[in-house]
Amino acid sequence: MTETGTAATKLPVLIIEDEPSVMSFVRAALERAGYTVATAASGVEALPLLEQGDYLGVVSDMRTPGGVDGADVHAWIATNRPEMIARLIFITGDIVNEETAATLRRTGAPCVEKPFRVLQLMSAVEKHFGNPQ
Repeated sequence: MTETGTAATKLPVLIIEDEPSVMSFVRAALERAGYTVATAASGVEALPLLEQGDYLGVVSDMRTPGGVDGADVHAWIATNRPEMIARLIFITGDIVNEETAATLRRTGAPCVEKPFRVLQLMSAVEKHFGNPQ
């Protein structure tokens, strides 16, 4: 039972981000805080990972290439992994875009607006995913 409990505390946070500099920033912040991290450069790349694995939470850009954006990832999680829906945080630099604003209103998912400081990101991650073990 201890092994199962230990495995559960080591679940990675999945970061979905297509900008390498933002991906590096978010990954470094999470790893410095003690989280394990998995990455995907798009929603298309992330969906098979979500289908096959377990994650502490998901930090997803709203807009990623390939035709699967943050709203699509949210919808997939709501349908296929509903236990994770409260553990999705959006990051976006496009909050004034009406489509983005509508998605945020519709989903109720928390959002950290780019550019953001490490403390803003970590505050949202700790609130919605809990502290790393």
